[in-house]
Amino acid sequence: QVQLQESGGGLLQAGGSLRLSCAAAGRTFRAYNLGWFRQAPGKEREFVAAISPSGGRTTYADSVKGRFTISRDNAKNTMYLQMTSLKPEDTAVYYCAAVIRPSLLVVTTARQYDYWGQGTQVTVST
Repeated sequence: QVQLQESGGGLLQAGGSLRLSCAAAGRTFRAYNLGWFRQAPGKEREFVAAISPSGGRTTYADSVKGRFTISRDNAKNTMYLQMTSLKPEDTAVYYCAAVIRPSLLVVTTARQYDYWGQGTQVTVST
């Protein structure tokens, strides 16, 4: 089992940058597939980015490709989401998620994840 805690959210203007962190408590962090999702008011939770256990494989939603970068530091039990060129449509609560899926490098579907953080709010103004 793993406990996840996001941090780094905030309020900023369009075009700005922000880095989110997801700290994990629990053993075998390096065995987990990890992902970032977001949920805007009145909308369903959507996939943002995912990373393989080793960090060697990543994938992104088309809406953030080229602007966001997912990474992890297994020595620090932490995952990151570097967000640049932020847009008002990026406004949402951002969640990190974890699951062990040895057969998959990256996991992009929310229902496949077993563990979730509480979320951190990101608000981008015009």
